Amino acid sequence: VQLVESGGGSVQAGGSLTHSCVASGYSVSEGYMAWFRQAPGKEREGVAAIMILGATTYYADSLKGQLTISQDSAESTVYLQIDSLKPEDTAMYYCAAKAGVGGLFTPSTYHHWGQGTQVTVS
Repeated sequence: VQLVESGGGSVQAGGSLTHSCVASGYSVSEGYMAWFRQAPGKEREGVAAIMILGATTYYADSLKGQLTISQDSAESTVYLQIDSLKPEDTAMYYCAAKAGVGGLFTPSTYHHWGQGTQVTVS
């Protein structure tokens, strides 16, 4: 199982970024995929999740309106668009996948993780 993220980078405040996460060796026909982020010195936090079957989306309350999570099931790819970026959005962003429900924003419930992609907002 491999999750590979891309799309990070450096951006000015107010800009947008779109992350991609491609899953291989893993069936994304069911279960959940999510995006987490971790800023230096802080715990990893869940920001968005999507139920693969049905494409129901979930967002952290503090980030609703700023994020859009979507999927392309045929390409086994999940996307995270972040708008109106602020310096406090600077973090490493991770893609994760799991089969079961519950604890959507709890890192320990996820079985598979990508390597992370850095976002720096100035």
